[in-house]
Amino acid sequence: MEAFLISTSVVALAEMGDKTQLLSLVLAARFRKPVPIVLGILAATIVNHALAGAVGAWITRYLGESALHWILGISFIVMAIWILIPDKIDEDDVGGHSKWGVFGTTVIAFFLAEMGDKTQIATVMLAAKYSTAYAWVVAGTTLGMMLANAPVVWLGDRIVKKVPLRAVHVVSAVIFLVLGLVALYAPVRPLLA
Repeated sequence: MEAFLISTSVVALAEMGDKTQLLSLVLAARFRKPVPIVLGILAATIVNHALAGAVGAWITRYLGESALHWILGISFIVMAIWILIPDKIDEDDVGGHSKWGVFGTTVIAFFLAEMGDKTQIATVMLAAKYSTAYAWVVAGTTLGMMLANAPVVWLGDRIVKKVPLRAVHVVSAVIFLVLGLVALYAPVRPLLA
């Protein structure tokens, strides 16, 4: 359950102001059909995060525990810095897929926008950290994405204008920094005992 709760909260916070959240806003403004947009976001996120989680779980099999702790720790700290850099999206990123309908356009655009994104990388790292709880990590990161994006689709820029994105980015960065420091401390702890 820890993997689920941490995955949900970390991704929901990291997603605030992220390019995929901005993409959700653009899709909502362009199509004005919230149900197929939200279902498209859900479908794209499940596939994307399941693949990212599988990569994270796979990595744990081939790295020693000590190396994994150091890689995870440094990755979480880099993620803390990355979160402080706001994302932007061009409306051109959404265009060109209208022949797929609202749902198909959303799935394609959202899946592609999420490739190499902060939340995808966070999913890889969380799945590596909680390798025995792969399904909980994917469920948590997917729920986190939906918590951050579905309200944007339905309520649009009214929410975005009221949420202090800078504060959310700082809180997210602090969470990733703490996770990184804990992961870095973990391989040292047995040596100190």
